[in-house]
Amino acid sequence: MRGLRPQAVAARIGEIAPSAARFADQWPTGRDVEILPPVRHALAEIGVCYLFSEDAPTLLPFASQLFLAREVLVRPSRWVWPRWVPTPARRFRTRQQVAFTNALRPIVRRRRSSGRLGDDMLGQMLRPSPRYGLLPEEAILDTLPGITVATFETPSRAAGWILLYLARYPQAAGRVAAEAALLPADPAATTSTHLDGLQYTQALVREVLRLHPPSWLLTRRATRQTQLAGYTIDAGSTVLVCPYTAHRDAREHSDPDQFQPERWLDDSGSPTKPGVFLSFGTGPHGCEGAALAMAMLTLLTAQTARRYQLSEPPGPEPSYQVTTLEGLATVGLRLRATLRS
Repeated sequence: MRGLRPQAVAARIGEIAPSAARFADQWPTGRDVEILPPVRHALAEIGVCYLFSEDAPTLLPFASQLFLAREVLVRPSRWVWPRWVPTPARRFRTRQQVAFTNALRPIVRRRRSSGRLGDDMLGQMLRPSPRYGLLPEEAILDTLPGITVATFETPSRAAGWILLYLARYPQAAGRVAAEAALLPADPAATTSTHLDGLQYTQALVREVLRLHPPSWLLTRRATRQTQLAGYTIDAGSTVLVCPYTAHRDAREHSDPDQFQPERWLDDSGSPTKPGVFLSFGTGPHGCEGAALAMAMLTLLTAQTARRYQLSEPPGPEPSYQVTTLEGLATVGLRLRATLRS
């Protein structure tokens, strides 16, 4: 999609950065905080604003409810129901999807009737493309709910792990803080050049995503018979790919179980090498929002480390819970922030 291409994201870094800075500014200091809820809110604000600009405040509450509905679907249950059974969780998701669509429909019609389409993601979808022409209204309404939740659902899982690693590796967090000190005092003045300058921060984000990919299981369907590692894969077969284990392959990563952000700072650790970095998928079915997710996570990491030293409270390890789309989230993660001297 045009609005999610790296060039489009780079042009709007100044719109992403203020919400990342606001998240850091609002973190209560001196006490233990369950961090995933405010992280999710901050990233939802960034994602919805990126997609809908001035219409974001109208749609943000509906996006949050739609996220909740998706999470309810994967909560443990005593029974495994067929997909066609209208369970309470499925009916709740349907109601939230309808509510989001009903809120979005008048916005689409107003923009089209006024001719002021906007330069955001919705505006890009309202413009005719050389390949598809003018998208029908229903195609836009069917597509955007999933895209909206995806802009903050997966990054929220990733952000939990990243903040945990900032707490566990204070030296690495210090290097991030040193880079972040060069960011503009006014977050809205942040540009893609500033983002490119956060090389170690981006390396740290990639390393955490390598160790804890937000989606630990990917599915692909073979379109033709092929050979893979000595096995015959028949056409139509479903192939499961596990980035969690693939990222720990010593043939691709030295000391694969060790946290080493520096591995991404040289050419041998390039995330563009096929099969090396699967946190956003790979090939033609790779995540279209990868550039947006990396920008969000990098700026959130930089702004947080710039202000605070994070620490874990004493107690048991945070628990891990499978969420939507085979995600692993740090449920119940609590961290304490103290102002960085």
